Amino acid sequence: MSLLDRDGPGETVFSRFAGTAARFPEKPFLNILPETAEVYGIEAGEITYAQMYAAASLRRSALAAANVGMGTRIGLLLENRPVFLEIFLAANSLGASVVPINPDLRSAELEYLVSHSEMSLAFVTAPRRDEVSAAAIAGGNPIPCITPEDIIPALSRPATANAQLGPSTEAALLYTSGTTGRPKGCVLSNEYFLHSGDWYRDTGGIIALQDGQERMLTPLPVFHMNALSVSVMAMITVGGCLIILDRFHPRSWWQSVRDSGATCLHYLGVMPAMLMNAPENEADRNHAVRFGFGAGSPRELHGPFEERFGFPLVEAWAMTETGSGGVICASREPRKVGTSCFGRPGQDMEIRIVDDAANEVATNVPGELLVRRAGANPRYGFFSEYLKNPEATAEAWEGGWFHTGDIVERDADGDLHFVDRKKNVIRRSGENIAAVEVEAILARHPAIREVAVAATRDAVRGDEVAALVVCDDAGQPAETASEIVRWALGQMAYYKAPGWLGFVNSLPRTPTEKIMRAALKDVVEEKMQRGELHDTRALKKRQA
Repeated sequence: MSLLDRDGPGETVFSRFAGTAARFPEKPFLNILPETAEVYGIEAGEITYAQMYAAASLRRSALAAANVGMGTRIGLLLENRPVFLEIFLAANSLGASVVPINPDLRSAELEYLVSHSEMSLAFVTAPRRDEVSAAAIAGGNPIPCITPEDIIPALSRPATANAQLGPSTEAALLYTSGTTGRPKGCVLSNEYFLHSGDWYRDTGGIIALQDGQERMLTPLPVFHMNALSVSVMAMITVGGCLIILDRFHPRSWWQSVRDSGATCLHYLGVMPAMLMNAPENEADRNHAVRFGFGAGSPRELHGPFEERFGFPLVEAWAMTETGSGGVICASREPRKVGTSCFGRPGQDMEIRIVDDAANEVATNVPGELLVRRAGANPRYGFFSEYLKNPEATAEAWEGGWFHTGDIVERDADGDLHFVDRKKNVIRRSGENIAAVEVEAILARHPAIREVAVAATRDAVRGDEVAALVVCDDAGQPAETASEIVRWALGQMAYYKAPGWLGFVNSLPRTPTEKIMRAALKDVVEEKMQRGELHDTRALKKRQA
């Protein structure tokens, strides 16, 4: 097969895909299961590398005709549909960048993302077109919001259209929960994605991949780094087949595993807990899975899950900012199953564990994890920068180390154990939620005078969002709590809305009027124990 011009001397995501398509044209790149096809209204079956290459080539021509090129950012609100990857590859071949949009985001969040990213165009699903368009207008960046089937309107030619395309070119802009304000836009280069594929190919051990043979199943969203940079790039790099579900369906999960012929899979910690709740079945080990790769498996279920289903759950640690340049995983024995152990860094990575004064802590003493790449380029494989926020980028890399904000311990064997988050982030079902972002949106509600948000433990989700609200008049508290949460669901992603809400006369504050976060958690716990928080979790449902 003939390859498209790779547009420059350096490797890119697209050029790597093109190379794999040349090696394995008839091998499947994607497998769309009937259940996922029915949800999305698309055709089930396999899409070969040659077929995806041809589709990306046609898409590339249409984008190029519309002046898409270096410097263009394209929003993608397409969920886990194959067309997401088709547009990603086509845009990458032209040097354009994609801005994946979480479909759970609502008006206030969309306004900010479209405006801050300065995207020039957005491909969205038909039911969301008007909503995203309205948010773009409200945010001051009125852009064309079209479906993948629409004709692409001509755009203004980007100022960097003639720049050189290569590993340092921006490939994607992913937004993470900002702990001190609005979400931060992580600029991710081709190098970031390419290294992620290289890391998975080369790590070996329990997660060793076989060239041209793997079938990786993931229910995780491609608008997050795990699926987009890890799963997608791993399969492109080794010529494997990716099976992307629309989301995790506990009842049909094992049927999906068997029907897809998955040899490996990715998971979040909430998944093992849900799967272990199902009655034991003689078909529990009737699958071809060699390993699962993920994070947050409940300690008490880790061993029993592996014993029951017959494959290891390999715990790992990474962030959007670190990519695979800073990933750590327990890919070799002993894995210390049933603990919070996520392995030790490889030889290409350096770490420090420090106290608040930046001093190294002793063995088995908690401290913040600092990471960097070993060698001449400590940022290799990491994010390039926070968009429009050089101060935050410099702060994150203070002293030449990336400050993760995660508290860990190193045991006597050198293995790392997760302890807690230093940052003010709530971790619910694998989603990072910034308390300050939720507070900022809730503060817009006319009945709320002050509000503060903290995490509270949840048996299924890990954390749940708890809000303490100061109102001039709460009226009927239970009804007011429900009304506030219903309003919030129209403004933010459903998982960010409060699952518990309580009313207080005042919030714990420092003499300089900052919220005392530690004291806030104590107040939440006390009110929970006294039954003074209103349970609004039933209102938190993913919207169509």
